[in-house]
Amino acid sequence: MKYEIKGGNLPVAICHLEAGETMITENGSMSWMSPNMEMETNAGGFGKALGRMFSGESIFQNFYTAKGGEGMIAFASSFPGSIVPFEIAPGKEMIVQKSGFLASEKTVELSVHIQKKLGAGFFGGEGFIMQKLSGYGVAFVEFDGAVLEYDLAAGQSMVLDTGYLAAMEASCKMEIQQVAGLKNKLLGGEGFFNTVVSGPGKVWIQTMPINKVAGAIRPYIPTGN
Repeated sequence: MKYEIKGGNLPVAICHLEAGETMITENGSMSWMSPNMEMETNAGGFGKALGRMFSGESIFQNFYTAKGGEGMIAFASSFPGSIVPFEIAPGKEMIVQKSGFLASEKTVELSVHIQKKLGAGFFGGEGFIMQKLSGYGVAFVEFDGAVLEYDLAAGQSMVLDTGYLAAMEASCKMEIQQVAGLKNKLLGGEGFFNTVVSGPGKVWIQTMPINKVAGAIRPYIPTGN
């Protein structure tokens, strides 16, 4: 499989498949494709389907296979931002934000990742449940806004505001830290908690979390009578 990412901050991943190659995506993620791409919808087992549901994805996945020759299929982002390709392999698993998975090669497995510390889930901005990408192959993940990558050494940490953590290597750890001081909590406008990510491993931070966008436009949305 070969791919190209186009579209700037309204990105699309265009994948070129050899005959017989298969891509997996969630319901509604396919944007356009060549006519020889054959689709099959499959839940992949009750346990896996239930895990995907809790991680913000559909119970069912669509499998697109190039039949009778080379095929092409495109997956567009659902929100202005970035599409990042990750090379997944044993020892190179990724933890990504809820609903971040866009598409992947058939050999990549999408599963649920539950934060070990309950507080990290409820207050960290990414939810108690995140997504884990394992197996091997290329996976495409969509982020909100631009994305910045940081490489944290062992013992090195970074403090993030709610919602900015987009992805991290499975070797990283995520915890929650209270904002110091009652006045800071109540008047600082940053909330009560921050997300603390520690290395070793790489971290991807998004610049325009969709929850921040929703909060910014909410006052301008007319309400019904």
